[in-house]
Amino acid sequence: MDCIFCKIIKGEIPSYKIYEDNFVYAFLDIASDYYGHTIVIPKVHSTNVLDIESKSYSELMLAIKKISKHYVNDCNFTGVNIFNNSGLDAEQSVMHTHFHIVPRVSGDGYKINPASVKQNFDLNKIANELKLN
Repeated sequence: MDCIFCKIIKGEIPSYKIYEDNFVYAFLDIASDYYGHTIVIPKVHSTNVLDIESKSYSELMLAIKKISKHYVNDCNFTGVNIFNNSGLDAEQSVMHTHFHIVPRVSGDGYKINPASVKQNFDLNKIANELKLN
């Protein structure tokens, strides 16, 4: 398999490890775009959250919570952004399930969630179309 994240897990590509357990591996993003930007991945390959096995997903979420709490409780950050892109049209760049954690402090100047222009959507219509029965 030619998955860069699988190669990182196997130690074929070096990484800046933050956390590891039996199910999850977390490391710093080499893009170095945000201080402490961390990538958290399951050790078992899956493409994204749409096809990840439930046990791997649960363990991934527990690790994300553990790392995030560590950043806030032990590393002097005051919050975190946690995000995921699933699918090419959602701007997923590596086809291995992964989440980003960006530790935050007041005044860091990061703009992770750019504001979109408000649309006049019919929310009732959309809710009826998207409702999970």
